[in-house]
Amino acid sequence: MVSHLSLLTAVNAESHVHLIVGSNSLAAARCSQSLAVGALPILIAPETADLHHALQRRVDDGEVQWVRESFRDSHLFTLGREDVDRVVDAVFVTSSPRDADHGPRISSLCKRNRIPINIVDAPRLCSFTLLSTHTDGPLQIGVTTNGRGCKLSSRIRREIAASLPPGLGDACLKLGDVRRRIQEEDRLLHTVHPGYGDDDDSVDQPATFNKLVTDADLDATKNRRMRWLSQVCEYWPLRRLAAVTDDDVAAILKSYDAVRPPAPTETPISETKPRNRGCIILAGSGPGHPDLLTRATYNAIQNADCILADKLVPAGVMDLIPRRTPVQIARKFPGNADAAQNELLEMAIAGVRDGKTVLRLKQGDPYIYGRGGEEVEYFRNCGFGDRVVVLPGVTSALSAPLFANIPSTQRDVADQVLICTGTGKKGKAPIPPEHTPTRTVIFLMALHRIEGLVRELTEYQETECTSPAEKATPGVVERGGNPTTSRRVLWPRCTPCAVVERASCPDQRVIRTTLNAVVEAIEQEGSRPPGLLVVGRACEFLNKKKSDRAWSVEEGFSGLNMMGSVDLGTI
Repeated sequence: MVSHLSLLTAVNAESHVHLIVGSNSLAAARCSQSLAVGALPILIAPETADLHHALQRRVDDGEVQWVRESFRDSHLFTLGREDVDRVVDAVFVTSSPRDADHGPRISSLCKRNRIPINIVDAPRLCSFTLLSTHTDGPLQIGVTTNGRGCKLSSRIRREIAASLPPGLGDACLKLGDVRRRIQEEDRLLHTVHPGYGDDDDSVDQPATFNKLVTDADLDATKNRRMRWLSQVCEYWPLRRLAAVTDDDVAAILKSYDAVRPPAPTETPISETKPRNRGCIILAGSGPGHPDLLTRATYNAIQNADCILADKLVPAGVMDLIPRRTPVQIARKFPGNADAAQNELLEMAIAGVRDGKTVLRLKQGDPYIYGRGGEEVEYFRNCGFGDRVVVLPGVTSALSAPLFANIPSTQRDVADQVLICTGTGKKGKAPIPPEHTPTRTVIFLMALHRIEGLVRELTEYQETECTSPAEKATPGVVERGGNPTTSRRVLWPRCTPCAVVERASCPDQRVIRTTLNAVVEAIEQEGSRPPGLLVVGRACEFLNKKKSDRAWSVEEGFSGLNMMGSVDLGTI
């Protein structure tokens, strides 16, 4: 078991002075690493030392300064930069000297003077270690086992690098340039972007990443481009990001017009085009794992002329799209959902007019909070009703609890399931369901307003109360203040619940807690969209609480791994 974890940092070492003590191949490698990041390596080795050939070449070329003597303590305080009083910036000891006290003495001296020190094969003497790194332009990925096995770090790093699509470093450059341009242009317009684009790489998305934006939010239009860029980085598959084009960049930089619904065509398409030309397929892509696609949806992906995908369609599914097929990913982000929806509807109409098979690819199931019904109605009004096919998908509302080991129904625990939205139209809070002890409730689109949802479930709303005292009294309330009608039962704050994020994806996360602590848990753990909330006693049937902690976190998904060698067709 690892006794400690290291704080991984990326150091700007430009013009830093690195002392390299030794003359072997590792010393040559350390000099190369220092030069690669813009540092100035100084080699400390006696005149009589037999330098490694790569090291000798760098000395001969003037890239490395060689101090031809054995290490002395004064080197630490006389060979550094003038602007830091000649103290060196880091020390690398690359060989084990005959003097057993040599390494510990250098380590103690460096640590006492807060000089970073790295000594080969002596992790306890080091104040830092170097990671096994993969570099692609500005993209750097590092792996460490904290001194437990450098060869294993290298293997893991190679496996990670091999799994990445080519061109990801170039994508970082392009998207970084987009971010800079947005900041510069909007700064000229006196626009600020609170909470967008300024977070560092060390934290996940904050709990406010998908915070609701209403029409009344006057700042929403000011930072829409930075919001869209954030959504692109979070939701686009890596393969799609790696292939980002100048047209994609132009689309990101383009400001949106005011939200307006697309007007249906006045003349049905059937009157002007042959009825057998073009069709629209609305298909659900399931919760995340590509193996959970229906065969019908898979065939649609392989044969469509163009694909209009929601941003939440997972990378594993998007990777199945043939490279020849044009793909448009919905430009949806908080405050722009309607505009992005209208944009896709118009593109679908344009595609079918051209006689194309247009696949409208959605997450989960099209008719479970997927706006599928609205789209079918719109296409009918445009005269395309007989050219629309709707394919079902596995909804996350039922599959995510399963992958979190939560049986939504269970004898003597839960005999009913209720699927709810946590956010109504235009951000309006929906009517909260009352508490039923034997009910499991799944809330979709709720985590961005979890605090309000918990308050609505556990407290009376203004419209439900006839007096201030009634609002403060726990228990039940008469609906509308009418004593002859039934009362809404409030949810106890001790009710078990679970947050399930990115269900069936490799980075699935489950937070198990109660209504009393779920708000704090999400604030502390951050956001990993898309996610949902499961509430009810079923949450703890197979997941008994094992500690006094307010919540627990489970990372990763491997639920289908054991089926790798199973031929389902023979079962």
